[in-house]
Amino acid sequence: MDLVWTRSYGAVTVDDICEKAGVKKGSFYYFFKSKDELVAAAMDAKWEEIRPAYDRIFSASRPALERLRDAFDYAYEKQKELRDQHGCALGCPFSSVGTELIAADKTLRDAVQRMIRAKQKYFESALRDLQSEGLLQPGQDPAVLARQAYSYFEGVLAQARISDDLDMLRGVYDGVLKLLGIRPPVSAS
Repeated sequence: MDLVWTRSYGAVTVDDICEKAGVKKGSFYYFFKSKDELVAAAMDAKWEEIRPAYDRIFSASRPALERLRDAFDYAYEKQKELRDQHGCALGCPFSSVGTELIAADKTLRDAVQRMIRAKQKYFESALRDLQSEGLLQPGQDPAVLARQAYSYFEGVLAQARISDDLDMLRGVYDGVLKLLGIRPPVSAS
């Protein structure tokens, strides 16, 4: 996944993958029918690696606004680590692959959509709690708002990757609150 994420799906060949993994091409095709199938499995594995952080950040025992803020802070810190490691901003691995593969194999499209929906569910849980706290306007659908907030966040991540400018991520929390119609809480000084 990291190879595809850092270089792009189209630029990485099965030979590149086999070389990185230290296996022969025949071994690759013994386990996977195609590069699409391997990348879909790699995305599932990447999600399993990331999911515990989302479970911790979006724990229902934490205030909903804190969950959102911490999710965006986590994304910034992870992107900073990746930039230090790879020399450039990488954005979201799932969206990076997904935006490159508009007409891709259904297996890969489904994997990307599964990962994005899973992340959106975390946002939706926080928004449902914000709604129950009276912080969202009545009658708004938390699922729709979660998709919109997540899309805004992913758009900023993509722009940060394109511009190689992680400072763009600093304003995501305030931007999402504006999108949701929530006034940022005044911090006690």
